[in-house]
Amino acid sequence: MNVTLRVDGTPSAAALFLRPWGDGDIEPLIEAFRDPMLRRGASGPLESVEDVRGWLELQRRGWVTGERLGFAVCEAGSGPGEGRLVGSVVMKRAGSGQGSAEVGYWTAAHARGRGVAPRALEALTGWAFDVFAADGLERLDLLHQVDNPASCRVAEKARYGFRRVLPAQPPQFPRDGHVHVRRADDPS
Repeated sequence: MNVTLRVDGTPSAAALFLRPWGDGDIEPLIEAFRDPMLRRGASGPLESVEDVRGWLELQRRGWVTGERLGFAVCEAGSGPGEGRLVGSVVMKRAGSGQGSAEVGYWTAAHARGRGVAPRALEALTGWAFDVFAADGLERLDLLHQVDNPASCRVAEKARYGFRRVLPAQPPQFPRDGHVHVRRADDPS
């Protein structure tokens, strides 16, 4: 599936395009993951070309299986592939016919505070509900650690309502988390 999504710009923010990850993203990913805040929330470091190549292979396999549909979020340039990497959004599914999936995102340090994450998440959400409605997708879950208030703000802006606190599960999830939910039938 070769999908590209476009998000219109605003008076204060450039248009965005979302596309599957590719080999041209190696250096921009290494640069983005130099940010300590991004690394803190990441499942693993992307410090070297080898690290990123392994991660990109995971992204490719995810598109093949339909279990991890990850998008590079770029500022729109004059054409696809020409804009600067500003973030990531992903939808993770347990498999076909599941009523729910999980979404995630991150924003590169240089792009924070410009509405990148909520706009990209809104685009991913609309696309997911449109494309997977016939497959039974009814709910998207967004999880983050309780000590990440910026993620709460992103969730609220993208209309993901807070549902509950998730207890910590060390070592993989050392802190309590928040669960936010968006349903396909939520009012616009």
